[in-house]
Amino acid sequence: MHAIRPFILGLLAVSTLSAFPHQSRPEQTTSSPPSLIPAWEIQAGGTDASLRGISVVDELTAWASGSKGTVLRTTDGGKTWPAKPVPAAVNIDFRDIEALDARTAIIMGIGRPAKIFRTTDGGGSWVEVYGNDRPGIFLDAMAFADADNGWAAGDPLDGRFFLLRTSDGGRTWREPPEQNRPAALEGEGLFAASGTCLEVRGGGDIRFCTGGPASRLFHSRDDGRTWSIRDSPLLSGQPSYGTFSLSFLDDTLGLIVGGDYRNEPAAVKNAAWTSDGGKTWTLVESKPPAGFRESIAFVPGTAPVMAVSVGPSGSDYSLDRGASWTPLSGPSGFHALGFARSGKAGWAVGMGGLIAKLRLPGGSAESRKH
Repeated sequence: MHAIRPFILGLLAVSTLSAFPHQSRPEQTTSSPPSLIPAWEIQAGGTDASLRGISVVDELTAWASGSKGTVLRTTDGGKTWPAKPVPAAVNIDFRDIEALDARTAIIMGIGRPAKIFRTTDGGGSWVEVYGNDRPGIFLDAMAFADADNGWAAGDPLDGRFFLLRTSDGGRTWREPPEQNRPAALEGEGLFAASGTCLEVRGGGDIRFCTGGPASRLFHSRDDGRTWSIRDSPLLSGQPSYGTFSLSFLDDTLGLIVGGDYRNEPAAVKNAAWTSDGGKTWTLVESKPPAGFRESIAFVPGTAPVMAVSVGPSGSDYSLDRGASWTPLSGPSGFHALGFARSGKAGWAVGMGGLIAKLRLPGGSAESRKH
């Protein structure tokens, strides 16, 4: 987003905003037994780069990316994070990475020229699969629904949000027709903070969130042909305000986080939840995350349902489907968060090469179901 690039290139609800109709409250959990509290385990990544991309394959394998052309991969659960450099890319800021498996990954460079690279040999070699030197080009996030279908989203060009899609696992990328790209308001944009302002699910389901003078939520159910647009209840009205990250557990339950990146400790209009697929949103007012948050994710397979949010000032977890949040002890300085689809492993990355693995309660996702 143009206005924030120097920085970001950086509920228990007792009432509901009048603009957001009432909806059923999520299940409530009043306290967290010690056995349910996750904990961070700091790991050595061997870099001082700002890390903003994280993609988790399984308990052993994860990929991370960031500034200075940095790409890292672990295949031993985070004990080591060998660098997987991209030739002649030392000046590229890789704000997002999507791993399709232990050996196949796609990385996204944000600014002009915007570039996307792909590897199929665990980062031993990289192929540039997309490049765009158009004035004003700026990619913010990338997401895949499966091993074939993915999207990338960027700041508006000629008044419409920039979108790319792939249907061959990231080998080729194409722009959808201009009329299929939703129009942006003046000054509105996505935040390239964590790569999680865009989410793609199977069946052509695509969502992204924005900020700035307006903070809005965009949703397509038909593979980007048409879009529904709703106002976000999070902070808006200034270039540093907005909705930075979204996560949906299923077709109905979703969470959003954000706030003001210029005021990292402020816990004001920084989180909301929906239980009707995003038609209405309820602001978290009683126990919100403890500051501005850049990334949020559900932990797959948990019972009760667990969600985690991270940001520069710290991290939080919820056991009541995002209705209230409890601060997590541990490091500050996080930017991005990700979990394996199995729910068996999760990592967060951030400032100065920060990497932390989240030790989840109860062992594997399968054991937590019983």
